[in-house]
Parts: sequence; C-alpha cells; structure tokens
Amino acid sequence: MSRIGRMPIAIPAGTTVTVENGNVVTVKGKLGTLTETFSTRMNIQVEANQIIVTRPTDEKEDRSAHGLTRALLQNMVTGVSQGYSKTLEIIGVGYKAAKVGKTVQLYLGHSLVKGGVPQEKFCITEPEGITLEVADKAVPITITVKGIDKQAVGQMAAVIRSKRPPEPYHGKGVKYSDERIRRKAGKTGK
Repeated sequence: MSRIGRMPIAIPAGTTVTVENGNVVTVKGKLGTLTETFSTRMNIQVEANQIIVTRPTDEKEDRSAHGLTRALLQNMVTGVSQGYSKTLEIIGVGYKAAKVGKTVQLYLGHSLVKGGVPQEKFCITEPEGITLEVADKAVPITITVKGIDKQAVGQMAAVIRSKRPPEPYHGKGVKYSDERIRRKAGKTGK
C-alpha cells in the first residue's frame, strides 16, 4: 500500500467532514468551507475523528490515486483549520508595492527608464478566497498571500513572483522569503 495513502487524517476540533454520493467531500472549519470531488474508485470514510482512504485494488490507476487523494484531503483539513500563507520579498532599488482596496500595485523597475518613461506598474486584484497583505514599511518589502486553498495560494504567489523573477547574480526581484535561506545553505529547488 501507499505509505502516504494508508495514514489516517486526524480531524481537529471544530472541523466537520462529510462524504456524499460520488465522493464529494465537504470540509467545514473556522476559516471557511472547501468542497472537492474525488475519484469514485477510492473509498473515503470518516470514523472516530479520522478520515481513512482505501483503494479497492492494486491496479496502477488505483495506486497512483490513493496517495494523491489522501494528500488533497489533508490539505483541505489543514486549510480550513489553520490556513496557508506564502511570503514574498521585493528587493531592488526603486521597487515598491502598495495596496489600494483589493488591488496590489507593484512598481518593479527603475524610477525613470531611458527617455523619461515611468517604471513598470503591475496591478494584481485579490481573487475570491485569497488575501494579500503588503508590509511596505519594512525592508525588504514583503507581500503575504493567505487563504484556505493551498493550490490557490501557491498559484497567486507564483503569479506575483512571475512579474519580476529574482535575478541570480544580484538578487533583485520578487522571491519567496525562504529562497534566500535555501540559497545560503546550498540547497536548490523551489
């Protein structure tokens, strides 16, 4: 069996999990509600404050879906009880960020480009379920992406980072806050 798939998922206090026909799982917690439809081949059961995922056979399709289903359920339970966040740092001369209503304005370029053209301005609007917080008084400027859906938080952080990815030699750009720590330790990866 899958090592990940066979581990039960503990349901914290204040969180409810319901499994409906067609493996539609709804998780409600103090931070919100998430609903997801999983493969009907997986058996999802809620027993004694635990979620148990089992697979019917050892076919390749079932083995591959077993661990994935359990991991996605764990992310849902963690999301509605604790939430997820990613912190990005903006490092560079003249780089700025400001939050106006539900829009974050990023100024990621020189104050005046050749010919007197103003710097690039990117506007990012908060999607539903995601909160963007800007700490523009700190050095470096940080943007914190928060939400209950782990995938949505990661995607929003990637969109912000893609506006000006970190430059490898001087370190200017938008980077994850732990990226600098990994680089100093000699570890690679995202």
